[in-house]
Amino acid sequence: MLLEEVLAWLNPKSGGTYVDCTVGGGGHAAAILESSSPDGRLIGLDQDPHALEAAARRLAPYGERVTLVRENFINLPRVLAELGLPAVDGILFDLGVSSPQLDVPERGFSYHQEGPLDMRMDPTMHCTAADLVNNLGEEELAGIIARYGEERWARRIASFIVRKRQHQPITTTSQLVEIIKEAIPAKSRRSGLHPARRTFQALRIAVNRELEVLPEALRQAANLLLPGGRILVITFHSLEDRIVKNLFRHLANPCVCPPGFPRCVCGQKPVLRVLAPGGVVPSEREVNLNPRSRSARLRVAEKLRPVLNAAGGE
Repeated sequence: MLLEEVLAWLNPKSGGTYVDCTVGGGGHAAAILESSSPDGRLIGLDQDPHALEAAARRLAPYGERVTLVRENFINLPRVLAELGLPAVDGILFDLGVSSPQLDVPERGFSYHQEGPLDMRMDPTMHCTAADLVNNLGEEELAGIIARYGEERWARRIASFIVRKRQHQPITTTSQLVEIIKEAIPAKSRRSGLHPARRTFQALRIAVNRELEVLPEALRQAANLLLPGGRILVITFHSLEDRIVKNLFRHLANPCVCPPGFPRCVCGQKPVLRVLAPGGVVPSEREVNLNPRSRSARLRVAEKLRPVLNAAGGE
C-alpha cells in the first residue's frame, strides 16, 4: 500500500540501514531492499509470528541484508541496541491490521467472515476481543467503542451486548455482527460503511493497545534517526492519524514560550521537519485496484539534529 510513495519519500540508498516496524508480509521491506541494493540493510519487526514467517519466505533472497525480529515496535530502542545500531537512516510504520490478518477467519479480525472473536496481533497475549465483550461493564465497553471506534451508537451497542451475553457468551465474529446490526437503527445501517466496522476497529485497538503505545514509539523512533533520516507512518483512521500529525508537529515546533515572546527562551529545539504537511493519500488508480487503501494516509518527517539527554550527550 502506497508503495511508490513510500519509496519516494524514504529514498533508500545503498549502504543505508532502514527499519520496517510492521514488516507484515514483507512487501514494503522487499521494495526498500531493492531500492537500497547492493548493500542496504533492513531490520523488520512484527509481533505476529505468522507475519514474520511470511516475511522470512519473501525476503529470503536478500540473505544477510535482512534481520527479522518478533517484537512490538515500542521496543525498537532495545532491538537496535542489541544489534549494535545507535541510529538508522529511515523508519517506516504501517499501522493497523494487515490484509493477511483480515483474510484469515481464525484470527477474528474480519466482520465479513465467521471466526473466533480473537483480534490479537500477538497470539501469545492473554486478552482477546471475546474477553472484553464478555467481561467488561457496560459503561467501560461503551467507552471503548465510542473512544476507539468513534461510533455514535456506542452506548446502544454496549447495552445490547450486555443483554445478549446474559443468555450465552459471545464468542464468534458473526454473533457480534448480528448484535451490532440489531443495536443500530435500520436507517443508520443502510447508509455508509458496514455497521460493525467501527466496533470491530475499537475492540482491535483495545486488545492490542495500539494507540497507547504509538506516541512513545514515535518519539523513540525520532530519537533513533540519523540527521537527514526520515520517519514515515501510514495511518488508516482519524484517531491514529491525529496522534501522528500532532506529535510530528510538536517535534517540529517544541517551543513552549508564551505567544508574543520576541524570541524563544525555553531552549526547546526542533527535532523533526514535517514533509508533506497534509499527508499523502493513495492515487485513484491504487484505490481502484485495492479498495482497502482508500482510508490510508502517509505522513513523513525528517530528522534535523540529534536529541540530547540531560547530560548533554546524544
